[in-house]
Parts: sequence; C-alpha cells; structure tokens
Amino acid sequence: MNSTFIDDIKVYSFSSRKELIEYAEKEKKSLIAINAEKILHATEQTRSLINQNIGYPDGIGAVAALKKKGFKQTIRIPGCELWLDIVRYFYRSKSFFLVGAKEEVIQQTVEKLKKEFPGINLLGYRNGYIKTQDERQQLIQTIARLKPDIVFVAMGSPKQELLIQEMQQHHQAIYQGLGGSFDVYVGNVKRAPSWWIKHNLEWAYRLVKQPFKIKRFIYALPFWIKLLTGKFK
Repeated sequence: MNSTFIDDIKVYSFSSRKELIEYAEKEKKSLIAINAEKILHATEQTRSLINQNIGYPDGIGAVAALKKKGFKQTIRIPGCELWLDIVRYFYRSKSFFLVGAKEEVIQQTVEKLKKEFPGINLLGYRNGYIKTQDERQQLIQTIARLKPDIVFVAMGSPKQELLIQEMQQHHQAIYQGLGGSFDVYVGNVKRAPSWWIKHNLEWAYRLVKQPFKIKRFIYALPFWIKLLTGKFK
C-alpha cells in the first residue's frame, strides 16, 4: 500500500481490495471514493477531508493518474462494490450501522443484507433525510452510544463526508461514504453490464444510456487534458 498526491489530494494505491480493507481496519478512518471530478474540482474543505482519511481510486481517472505516477499495480475499486466486500469480510465478527437513501430503500437494504449475510450484527439504521440539527445530533449521539465497528453513509458528496467527520469526533470506526449504492444494491439503479465494467468503460455505458449527462463528462475533461500533458502536481 502506497499513496501520493495528485493536485494536492492524497490518493492511496491498492493492489487488491483485501489490502484496502485490512488497512481500513487498522487505521479506523473514512474511506472516500476518488475520481476525476473530485480531484479536479476539490475545494479547500473537501481536500482537507480527503487528506485526513483514505482516498481510494474509485474512478478510472484516479487509477490512470496513479499509474502515471508509477503505481503500476493500482486497481480500480468501485465504492458500490467495496462496501459489500467489507460486509462479506467482517459480518461474522463486527457490528454495522447504516445511514442513507429513502426510508423504503434503507429498509429494503437491511432486509436484503439479513438474507444474504445471516447473523449480521446490524445495530441500527436510518434514512438519509436528516432535516434538522437536532436530528443530526441525535444520530451522532446514537453512533457514539452504540459504537458500531463499521458505519456506511449513503448521502452523496460532500454531505456524507461532512457527517462522517462529525461522527468521527465522537466514535472511531471504519466509515465509508456510499453515494447511491443502496439504490444499486436493491435494484433501483442498474449498473453497466459486466463487460463494460471489466474493460473500465462503465462511464461510456452511462453516457450511452443517459446522454443528458454529457455535461458531467465535459466537466471532467480538463482532468484528462492535464493527465495527458503531464501537468498534474
């Protein structure tokens, strides 16, 4: 396991998911998915959040940048797969808490986890619609009281990372921000077919299926220009 800075963002290189999971268990930090957009458009706040935790290469852009810097064994680790790898690795020995998505989605997620991982120690869960500061503090206090070993927060960036940062101040654990991964898990959102994923073309499949997202890809274009011209710091 090694790390380097890409435009002042610390990104870790892992040669296997097992290596990442074992490092996360040791460090008890937040796992933050890094892609081209997060590198290119980081703010001072998001950069600080990433650099204090474990930024891992979720997007092919982050992988390409790491390999360009000499980390040839780097693999892409999609966050929507990683959290399930963590569950699979620890569900017999550690406790979990889930936050995120709509109420019906989080309930479906819990039901499916209990079926797929019999005996999983799920200490609690709640949806991601935290409307008041009082609700936020109640959640943080619940985490501090229950002391789960692993906490998954699916609320989108940087909202989920900011909430995790507050949780970390009251309870150290393995945290991971998941974005829309619960919706993927229960089948509300479909990923690309395996061939596209295997060949690192998931982004292209999404663009074919949802051409209105072309703005997002144009938004990340300067990243690839900097990468190809060697202008990354």
